Amino acid sequence: MPGFPKPGIFSNFPIKRKISSESYSNPAMKEENKENEQQINVELSEEMAEGVYSNLAMIAHSNSEFILDFIRLMPGVPRAKVKARIIVTPEHAKRLVAALRDNIQKYEDQYGPIQNSQDSEPTFNFPISFGGPGGEA
Repeated sequence: MPGFPKPGIFSNFPIKRKISSESYSNPAMKEENKENEQQINVELSEEMAEGVYSNLAMIAHSNSEFILDFIRLMPGVPRAKVKARIIVTPEHAKRLVAALRDNIQKYEDQYGPIQNSQDSEPTFNFPISFGGPGGEA
């Protein structure tokens, strides 16, 4: 897939330090901040590269963290399993939302708008069966 790192490959991501409001107005500080960027190597294992499919997310928070549970809801099955739980700081949650907005905008620029009904609560209208043979024990 284009744009996704291959398993086992190290990818470099620039890490930027916090920039004070003074550095926005001071050209010398802008240059200094560019020089202070660091690189971090991120390894993607084959197991992680497979990913986890989720079609439902539940989010909770406390004063110190956000908990994101990613769930796979199967059609016709009254129970669902949490497939991944990610716990992040409030600051990282806000950066994650900004990154998602940016990527959704890029997606819609390339493929068109994502259809979403904002007038009603989401509903799950899965058929009871997939149309194949029923399971027997």
